[in-house]
Amino acid sequence: MTESTMSCPTCIKLDLPQAIFCGQECFRESWAKHKKVHKAAERALAVSAAADHAVSAIKDDEVTGGVPWRTDEHMRVFCGYIFSGPLRPWPISPRRQVPTHIERPDYAEKGIPLSEEMARQKPGIEIKTEEQIQRLRESCRLGREALDYAHSLIRPGVTCDEIDEKVHWFIVSRDGYPSPLNYMHFKKSCCTSVNEVICHGVPDTRPLEEGDIVNVDITVFYKGMHGDLNETYFVGKVDKDSHKLVRGAYACLMDAIRLCKPGMMYREVGNVIQRTAARYGLQVVRSYCGHGIGNLFHTAPNVPHYAKNKAVGLMKPGHTFTIEPMINMGTWKDRTWPDDWTAVTVDGKRSAQFEHTLLITETGVQILTARLPTSPPHDFTPDEGVDILGDRIEGGVEMNGGSCQGNSQANNRQPDAWDLDT
Repeated sequence: MTESTMSCPTCIKLDLPQAIFCGQECFRESWAKHKKVHKAAERALAVSAAADHAVSAIKDDEVTGGVPWRTDEHMRVFCGYIFSGPLRPWPISPRRQVPTHIERPDYAEKGIPLSEEMARQKPGIEIKTEEQIQRLRESCRLGREALDYAHSLIRPGVTCDEIDEKVHWFIVSRDGYPSPLNYMHFKKSCCTSVNEVICHGVPDTRPLEEGDIVNVDITVFYKGMHGDLNETYFVGKVDKDSHKLVRGAYACLMDAIRLCKPGMMYREVGNVIQRTAARYGLQVVRSYCGHGIGNLFHTAPNVPHYAKNKAVGLMKPGHTFTIEPMINMGTWKDRTWPDDWTAVTVDGKRSAQFEHTLLITETGVQILTARLPTSPPHDFTPDEGVDILGDRIEGGVEMNGGSCQGNSQANNRQPDAWDLDT
């Protein structure tokens, strides 16, 4: 009888009781079943590592922002939840109202985008008419102005709820509807994602702290069209790693945009982004993707941001869509808080994101949500070779053979988009 002397190296690494096998063949035959032990141990270790951040039970004295968790509808669902990082939810304010004269998307009242569900039954990607494109330009312009306003509000001590309130009234005062409001019952008018939040953060009453990073994601429904964009900002001074993360996230977006043109496969976007992320030592989130946009908030095409994805379709003139890569310091994996919206990194490390709404032209791409001459600068200096005139609208930028030239009349007019002719 052969003596069993072969130990599993993964069990040793995870400090588990040693599993002994009679030999290599025995190990191979048992692997499919045995590896489940490793996965269970890894999950247990992850929970243990996060346990210091856990809220173990509802307590009368469990209070955040002056509000007992047990009495607050938003906070109550988090009692007993084990968080992956240091960020905690805070109370939120009631849903804000929109004046009755403002045009609304179909989900504004009941929260369900029925038109999107109907569109999923139709194959193909819509090619926008010139009239549709012009209305989309105007919506994107308003979205850019709203995001620039949000940027001006960010500083230590300001709450994301205050940002949401001011952005809400900025948009409705210009006869726009804040697209996130009541979309699938989302309670706020923009998304604010702080530190380890990847996306869809719900604006709450937590004051921003020195050293935080915060992404503000704004979409505006105006003249029957949605314009979608986001940027990540620094709250005061941030650490070196956060600075690199945000620069890398911006580079991922811009590197992908500069290659967009008629005939490019949508799946190639993810290959470009993942190569750039790897250059910065960062990871690309896989659970969320860019999307078609126009009279619908989300429609075809899907635009995954990771390599070797299965996205279908070729870019054609008249296609409008977003690219919005979510980039993590640590693992690419995510999980969702019990509010069913807030996506966070599973390891509690930080995440950053940038987004633009794009139009494919006959010769290249236009960024419909490009920065204005009046836009505040980024909170960072983009790395060399990443930025093209600060992705601003300054008479348009023409790209020929990799070189950039600004329009000579840039100071005399403000067109609607930034051109990249390829």
